[in-house]
Amino acid sequence: MGGFFGVAAKDDCVFDLFFGTDYHSHLGTRRGGMAVYGENGFDRSIHNIENAPFRTKFDKDVQEMKGYLGIGCISDYEPQPLIVRSHHGTYAITTVSKINNTDEIVSSIFDNGNSHFLEMSGGDVNPTELVAALINQKENLIEGIHYALETIDGSLTLMVMTPKGIYAARDKYGRTPITIGKKDDAYCIAFEKFSYLNLGYQDYKELGPGEIDVVTPEGVKTLIAPGKDMKICTFLWVYYGYPSSSYEGVSVEQMRYRCGQKMAKRDHVRPDTVAGVPDSGIAHAVGYSNASGIPYSRPFIKYTPTWPRSFMPTIQSKRNLIAKMKLIPVHDLIRGKRLMLIDDSIVRGTQMRETTEFLYQSGAKEVHIRSACPPLVYGCKYLNFSRSSSEMDLITRRVIARLEGTEDVSDEVLQQYTDPESPKYDTMVEEIRKELDFTSLRYNRLDDMLEAVGIPKENLCTYCWDGRE
Repeated sequence: MGGFFGVAAKDDCVFDLFFGTDYHSHLGTRRGGMAVYGENGFDRSIHNIENAPFRTKFDKDVQEMKGYLGIGCISDYEPQPLIVRSHHGTYAITTVSKINNTDEIVSSIFDNGNSHFLEMSGGDVNPTELVAALINQKENLIEGIHYALETIDGSLTLMVMTPKGIYAARDKYGRTPITIGKKDDAYCIAFEKFSYLNLGYQDYKELGPGEIDVVTPEGVKTLIAPGKDMKICTFLWVYYGYPSSSYEGVSVEQMRYRCGQKMAKRDHVRPDTVAGVPDSGIAHAVGYSNASGIPYSRPFIKYTPTWPRSFMPTIQSKRNLIAKMKLIPVHDLIRGKRLMLIDDSIVRGTQMRETTEFLYQSGAKEVHIRSACPPLVYGCKYLNFSRSSSEMDLITRRVIARLEGTEDVSDEVLQQYTDPESPKYDTMVEEIRKELDFTSLRYNRLDDMLEAVGIPKENLCTYCWDGRE
C-alpha cells in the first residue's frame, strides 16, 4: 500500500507537507519522499524508512527545503515522488497503485518509441515511472492523466505537481480515496483525511471515481467530473484505515465498532473477557463487548515506542518472531481465563496460531478467535493488500485444496466456501479451527460487515471475500 499528501500554499508549504505526509506512515514501511516547487524550482528528497520513522529521516530536509507547492508520499514499494522532464514540461508525480498489466503497457510504449525504463533493484519497472510514461503519451497533462487512469488494470490514484499547481486524480472506480482540505492560505490533498485536521485545514471535498482536479494556492478546479461507478476497497475500513479516518463519510472507528456489535449478536460463546488484537482489532472488540455485556480486557499491550507496524521488513527467517515481539503479554489477565480474541482478519494464520499457543502456555483455559471480516478466499487484484505470491498462501485456499483434493478448484465450488449458509463453509471453518488450535472460530458474515459500512454493496469492492468483480 501507500499514502500521500500535497499542499498548495500562498506561503511556504514544507511544515504542513512534512507532518501531513508523516500522518500516512501507517500505510507503508519502505520509502518516504517529498518534492517541492518554489523560487528555486523543484527540490526532492527520498529516504529508506525501513528502520527509522519518516520524521526522523526527513527532519534535516525540512530545515532546508522551501516551496509553496509540495507533494509527499509513504510507499511500501517504489521510491517516489519522481521528477520527470517531458514535453509537458517538468513535473513531480506520486501514485498509489497496483498495475496488473505492466508488461502490456511497457510493450505498447516501446512500440510508440519510448526508449527505456529504469529497473528497480528487484528487476521491476517503477510503477510511478510507468504512469508518467503513460501520461506523456498524450498532448496535454489532463488527457495524459485521464489516459493513465483508463489504461491501467488494477488501481491508480495520483498527484502530479507542476509549477502552476497540483493535479489530483482518483482511481476510475474510486478503489482508493483522495480528499481535499482548505484553510485561509492553503489547500491540501490527502489519502487520509484526518491527516490535515491538526494542521488547521477543514474538509473541502472528496474526489469521486475518476475525477481530476487541479489545486492551486487560490482554489480548486474540477477538470474531469467524477464517474458514476464506484468500487472503493472495503478493507480500508476493516484494516488499512487509521481509526480516526473516514471514507465516503463513514468513520473507520464506528464501522469497526458496528462490526463487533453484529458479531456479538450472532455468537453463543460466553468467555470471561473479550480482547482485540492491537490495533485494528480493538474497536471491533469494544463493539462486541458492549453489545454482549462480556467485559473487555487487554491481555496484550502493544509496545508502541518502536513497534508501530506488524509487518516490519527484516530477515525472513525471523519475520514471524519479530512480527509478534511488539505485543507484550499481561499474564494476570491470561492465566485461568477463557479468552476471546478479535482480529481484523486471518490471512495466513501463522501469527494467530503462535499467539494462541502462547496463550495456552501462559495458562489460558480457552482461546476463542473471531475475525472481523469473512474468510479471505481470493487474492486481491486491485490493491497491494498482501505480500502473498500465491493465493495458496491464504489459509482458506490451503484448507479448501486439502478438502477438495486439488489446488485447481473451480469458481463454482469456491463460491460454496464463501457462503456462510453452506455445509462446505462450515467444514472449511472447522478445519481452520483445528489446524490453528482454537477453542472456537467464527468469521463475520459479509452481509453484516457491509451493513456495518452502510454504503450500497454495488459501491464497495468485496472481491477478496466473494470473488465478485
